[in-house]
Amino acid sequence: MHYDVFNGDADGIIALLQLRKAQPKDSTLVTGVKRDIALLQQVAAKSDVCGVTVLDISMEKNSEPLYTLIDRDIPVFYCDHHRAGEVPQAGNFTALIDIDAQMCTSLLISQHLGHRYAEWAVAGIYGDNLFTTAETLANEIGLTIGQRAFLKELGTLINYNGYGATVDDLHIPPAKLFSMLLAYDSPFDLQADLESPYYMLKNGYAQDYAYIEALEPVENNDVAMVYVLPSEAWARRISGVFGNALANQSPAKAHAVMTLNQNQLDYTVSVRAPLENRTGADEVCCQFQTGGGRKAAAGINQLPCAARDEFISVLTAFYR
Repeated sequence: MHYDVFNGDADGIIALLQLRKAQPKDSTLVTGVKRDIALLQQVAAKSDVCGVTVLDISMEKNSEPLYTLIDRDIPVFYCDHHRAGEVPQAGNFTALIDIDAQMCTSLLISQHLGHRYAEWAVAGIYGDNLFTTAETLANEIGLTIGQRAFLKELGTLINYNGYGATVDDLHIPPAKLFSMLLAYDSPFDLQADLESPYYMLKNGYAQDYAYIEALEPVENNDVAMVYVLPSEAWARRISGVFGNALANQSPAKAHAVMTLNQNQLDYTVSVRAPLENRTGADEVCCQFQTGGGRKAAAGINQLPCAARDEFISVLTAFYR
């Protein structure tokens, strides 16, 4: 059995979508909410594995099961843009890794396929909040202003759907959403089909975003802005996309969205580096246990409530 392992956000889903349109394969899908990145261990424990494709999850966070698969002489293709750590060297292992702040997995796969499905890739790149990079590819393939606007919204909505504590928080489970999207030849076909997942997610997003408009930041200084969201399903769903929206509204500042977890003891934190200086988000988050990510966007899975002020101080000090 071949296993496709991928992040449940826009970048992971659309990276795999491009790959499977170009190279159809009967495979078992392994994914989850956006923050569920320790996915490869699920595959390493299986006895029926004949090949593995891994997309948009940190190699550094999955190194042990990765080496287990390599040692079993199972072919592995790994494409990602997060912190990689040591990259294995083996005849049965192929890596396509680029951690540049303007890179994402959808773009890496698009390049790998000669931009065969570039319209889909543009949606994935927009969804990963790389607007300048998305515009560059959109220019290359001659997209209209209206097409760009739709792909930006589509990427944002698919990305929004990946946020939650569990798959139950999501409007559509990521594996199901991937399969639904794969049925469409072009992303623009989603707009024409009123029953498509685009409209399902659009309606959910509008309902969730209405809660955001009443919130005020708990910190807003010259270099950083921080919001705290309650322990509610709508807050868990909207947190990451809200962070992206804040970053685009104030590109000179770093932003953090802290969502209280259901245990009422800690926060899930999403950090966005300033768009004018897309670096350091991973360095900030890695100072705290359960923190990680990439230069432009990172997070902390469980920040104790008692460490809230410390985190805000670290974030502010880093960018000042």
